[in-house]
Amino acid sequence: MDTVHLTPVTTLPHRLGTRALEVWPGVVVCVLIAVAASVIGHFVPVLGAAVPAIVIGVVVALVRRPAERLRAGIGYSSKFLLQCAVVLLGAQLSLVSIFQVGLESLPVMLSSLAVCLGAAWLLGRLMGIEPRLRTMIGVGTGICGASAIAAVAPVIGAVSAEIAYAVSTIFLFNVLAVLIFPAIGHLLQMDPHTFGLFAGTAVNDTSSVVATASVFSASALGFAVVVKLVRTLMIIPITVTLAAVEARRHVGDTRIDARRIGHLVPWFLIGFLVVAVVNSLGWIPSAAQGFLVQASVFLIAVALAGIGLSTDAAGLRRAGWRPLALGAILWVLVTVTSVLVIWAMGGLGS
Repeated sequence: MDTVHLTPVTTLPHRLGTRALEVWPGVVVCVLIAVAASVIGHFVPVLGAAVPAIVIGVVVALVRRPAERLRAGIGYSSKFLLQCAVVLLGAQLSLVSIFQVGLESLPVMLSSLAVCLGAAWLLGRLMGIEPRLRTMIGVGTGICGASAIAAVAPVIGAVSAEIAYAVSTIFLFNVLAVLIFPAIGHLLQMDPHTFGLFAGTAVNDTSSVVATASVFSASALGFAVVVKLVRTLMIIPITVTLAAVEARRHVGDTRIDARRIGHLVPWFLIGFLVVAVVNSLGWIPSAAQGFLVQASVFLIAVALAGIGLSTDAAGLRRAGWRPLALGAILWVLVTVTSVLVIWAMGGLGS
């Protein structure tokens, strides 16, 4: 009996070693791109490292699709390392600020989400888009991109092709947000705080929120991430609601309990909050705090390089024009709604 319980522990070093051998080639490629992007960002500060990293990755992927042996490391960089970067960003925030951000962003967040989901349902039907696909595009645009799609896909019974279509559609507008939204912020004369609120509620994926805020202003980054992480929590009520609808539609064993709801909360959100608690207690020295923030910025560049290298041009072509058109319309609606609500709240300068 003891041997059975100890087996996972005793084999852990071997499993970690095997995993390291799988991912290191792709991680090295992403790190090299991030280094090049950081050099570009040093000489062109307005770009930072985020935009060059994702652009270089996309160009490389379009010229030559990464070899099979690199894909594990590229996926590891674009997901796990990005999540680690978000955790480290907690070093510059406190629980008080997180609570304040949640209260401030709630009207913008709920308004943009309601408009997005309502439009996805109505316009998706009018455009003849399959219900599961329009649902995933709606939650991906309204909440948090691929993470929301991954959360709701098994609940609504989406197949792999539909998931690929939705993620490919969302990805296009993630890249456009990084390139366009900072210009919108400057055009509307947003301060870093206001732009953080705008980016955190109008951009649909964590990586793109981070990149967009980084391009606009380093001081907008922390606020934008907190807004985005609060917005990520909307995965829970949306997924629970969809599961209830599916359970009512198809009598089966679809059940939502506290344990399953707990699994919907991303681990990096918990890690982010833990680091913020530690920082709130004053346990992170100022020198270490600066290092952690810089490490987070570099990891973001590594992750965005991985995201760029993961570009699926064929997936975008297969999706056709209607899902892309729906994604574009929802993207514009969320952007306009966020700006209007921020303006109504007095967040834009006169």
